[in-house]
Amino acid sequence: MLVGRPVPLRVLDLTDELAFHGARSLVGLGADVLRIDPGDGAAPAERTHWHAGKRWTPARDPAELDGLAAGADIVLESGPFATLRGLRADGTSRWPHAVHVVVTPFGLTGPRRDWAGDDLVLASAGGMTWLGGRPDGQPKPPPREQALGVAGAHAAIGALLGVLSGTGQLVDVSVQEATAATLETGAVAWIHAGRHPVRNGGVYEHVAHRIFEAVDGHVAGGYSGSDRMWTDLLAWLVEVGEADDLDDERWGDAAFRWRGRPHVDAIVARFAARRTAAGIAEGGRARALPWAEVVAPERLPDNPQLRDRGYFVTVVGDGLPAGGVEDVGFPWSPRPRPVTLDAVHEAPPAAPWRHGRPRGLRARSGARPLSGVRVLDLTWVLAGPYATKQLAEHGADVIKIESRHRQDPTRFAPSMRLRPDAGPDDSGYFLNFNRNKRSVALNLRTPEGQRLLRDLVPHCDVVVENFSPGVLARWGMDHANLRKLNPDVILVSMAGVGGTGPWRDAVTFADTLAAMSGLSSETRDPGGPPQGLTFGLGDMVAANAAVLAALDLLAEGRGGHVDLSQLEAMAATMGPAVLEPALGRPGPDPRTAEHPNRSPRAVPHGVYPAAGDDRWVAIAVRDDAGWRALTTLVDLPGDGDLATRRAHEDAIDTALAAWTRGQDAAALAARLQAEGIAAAVVATGRDLVEADEQLAARGFYQELDHPLTGPVRHEGVVARLAATPGALTAPAPLLGQHTTAVLRELLGLSEERCAQLAAAGVLE
Repeated sequence: MLVGRPVPLRVLDLTDELAFHGARSLVGLGADVLRIDPGDGAAPAERTHWHAGKRWTPARDPAELDGLAAGADIVLESGPFATLRGLRADGTSRWPHAVHVVVTPFGLTGPRRDWAGDDLVLASAGGMTWLGGRPDGQPKPPPREQALGVAGAHAAIGALLGVLSGTGQLVDVSVQEATAATLETGAVAWIHAGRHPVRNGGVYEHVAHRIFEAVDGHVAGGYSGSDRMWTDLLAWLVEVGEADDLDDERWGDAAFRWRGRPHVDAIVARFAARRTAAGIAEGGRARALPWAEVVAPERLPDNPQLRDRGYFVTVVGDGLPAGGVEDVGFPWSPRPRPVTLDAVHEAPPAAPWRHGRPRGLRARSGARPLSGVRVLDLTWVLAGPYATKQLAEHGADVIKIESRHRQDPTRFAPSMRLRPDAGPDDSGYFLNFNRNKRSVALNLRTPEGQRLLRDLVPHCDVVVENFSPGVLARWGMDHANLRKLNPDVILVSMAGVGGTGPWRDAVTFADTLAAMSGLSSETRDPGGPPQGLTFGLGDMVAANAAVLAALDLLAEGRGGHVDLSQLEAMAATMGPAVLEPALGRPGPDPRTAEHPNRSPRAVPHGVYPAAGDDRWVAIAVRDDAGWRALTTLVDLPGDGDLATRRAHEDAIDTALAAWTRGQDAAALAARLQAEGIAAAVVATGRDLVEADEQLAARGFYQELDHPLTGPVRHEGVVARLAATPGALTAPAPLLGQHTTAVLRELLGLSEERCAQLAAAGVLE
C-alpha cells in the first residue's frame, strides 16, 4: 500500500449534459478537474451545481486541446458521436496515454451510433420512461434527468477502472445501456417470465410498498421484507385500534397477504390518512419500520440527518451571494466534511492545472482491472449486490456470504422469483444481480459462523456490507477491529441513511429513500399527488456510489472506511434542485397534467402515441435546425425560435400526436433520427431484450448457462474498457455452492472439518 495520499488525478472535462454527473463525482473524490469552457450557457443554479470545484481554460484549436490532454490522467468526454473531438477516424483515441472515457447516447458502435438523445429520449430507449407515470396518461421518466445521472456515474466508474488497469485506453459508455442496467426487473422479468412490469402510478409490483396520502402530505412505506416488517406494523395498527381484520391469523401468511394486498393497502391507507406525514415517519423510525415523509427538494437542508453528517456543500465565488450558497453534497468524499468549493473560474494560462504533475498510470498485470482483488460480500437484496456484481464483472473475486437463516428476499421471497416455478436457487431476480460470485453459506447466528467470517477478513481486500448500523460492531467486525485483522482493508458500509446521525437506525427501502431525498415529490404531475417510482432506482444509485468509493481507495492504494448513506447518494442526484430557490430555475415550468414531459429547453418535447396498444415514441426538438427538419415531415403550427414555438406548444403537441398515432414507433423513431431529430421508442422490457437492434448488435444481453435454468440472458457490462474489458464469466451460485472450496482454499480447513461444521449447522 502507498504511504500518504497520492497526487490527485488530473481530469480534462469535455463533457456536456450526458456526463456532467460523472465529472462532478470526480470533483467529489478530490480530482483536479479542468474544463475548456466556463459553462456560461447554463442557468446559474445549473452552472454552480455541475461545475463547482473546477477551473477552466480555453482550447482554441486542436493543438491546444492536445496539449491539455497530454497532461491529463483521464479525459472525460461526452456528446453525440458526430461532435466528439477525441476520436481518430478509425475509432481509436487521440490520447492513448490517458484513460479516455466517452459517453454517447447509444455507444461508439452499432447501427444507432449516430443517434442523438436527451434524458427523455434516452430514458425511453433504455426502458426507464415506460415504468413511470399514470396508467391513464403518458409514460414519463424519473425527474431530474436520472438516465443521464446513472450514465455519468458509470463514466466515473469507468475512469477509475481504467486508472486501476494501469493502461491508457478508451472507455465506451452508452447512456442507453447504463439506463437499461438500472431497471431492477424492467427487463429481467421478461427474460424469466415472458412479461414486463407496467406503469401504475407508483405502486411497486414485487414488494408491498407505495405512497400513501396523509393529513398534510404524503408518506412512502409498506410491509414487505422480513416477517418483522409485517408483525410490527400490525402491532402499530392494533395499538391505535385500526387493524380492522388484519389481526386474523390468516393474514400472517405472506403468500395470503400478497394475494390480498388491495385489502391490506386500503386499511393502511386509512391509517395514514388520519395522521400527519411527519408523525407517521417519526413513528416508523421509532419502530424500525420503513416509512418516510415525502419531502420537496427545497426541504432537504432541514433534514436533521443530513445536517448532522455535514452533508451539504457550500459553493463560494463570483456571482454568488455573500457567504456562498448551499448545495447537495457527494455520496462519499475523502475530503473532511463539511466541504466548501469554489465556483468554476478561469485558471491562470501558465498553470491551468492545480497540481504540478499528473498522477500517471501505474502498469499492473491482469486481464481485468480488479484481477487479484478479493471482496467479502455481506450484502443482500439490491443495492449491495448491484455494487459487488460490478466489482466481479471487472475481475474481483467476490465471495458472497449468505444463509438460509438470514433469507435474502431476492432468493427466498416468492414475489421476487419472477417465475412461479422458481425456487431459491433459480430466482430470476437473484440470478441477474449475483452472477460472477462465489457463495459461502455461514450461519452468522452461531459463534463459530462469526469466527469463520472474521477469519476470512485477512484474505480479502474489500468488505462490503449493508447491515443495520451496529451489527458488525457486535460481531467484533467494525472498521477498527477489521483493521486489526487486515490493516489495509477497505470497508464499504451501505446503511440507508449512514452509520452516524440521529436517524442512523432508520430502516429504509428504495421508496422511502426516494421520498426522503426529494425525488418522489417531483414525480407528481402538475396539480397531482406524488406517484413515486415502480423500481428501485435508489438502490442502483447507491450501488454506483459505493463502487466509485471502493475504486477510489483501491486506486489510491490505501484502506479506509466508506460510511455510505444511500439517502445522501439519492440526494446527490437531485441536480440543482436545492440551489434553485436561491439562484432561480432555468425558466417557467411548461408541464401540464396532460403533457408531463415538456421541457423548458425544447419544443416539442414529449411522449407521443404510436400505432398499437399503449405504444409510444419520445421526441425532443432542442434547436431550430431540429424544428425545421421536423416541419419537413409534418405540418405543425408555429414557426421560428423556441419562444415562438412555446407560444404554440398546445397546438404543436396536438398536431404531432395526431401524426404519430398511426405510425409504428420503431420505424418513426428511425425516420426522425435520420433527419437529425432526437427520438426513440418508449421501450418495454420485451423491446429491450427482443427487438432493440442496437443492444443486440452490441451484445448487451449475454447468456450464461445456469445449472437449473439452463442458458439464460443477463444484463451486460456498462463501462466497456477497450484494453481490459469486463466480462460475465459464471452464473449466480447455488446457495453455499462454494463453501467447502473457499474454506479449504483460504482458511486451510480440511474436508473433515468442513463436514463437522456442516453437521453442527454452521455452514447453512
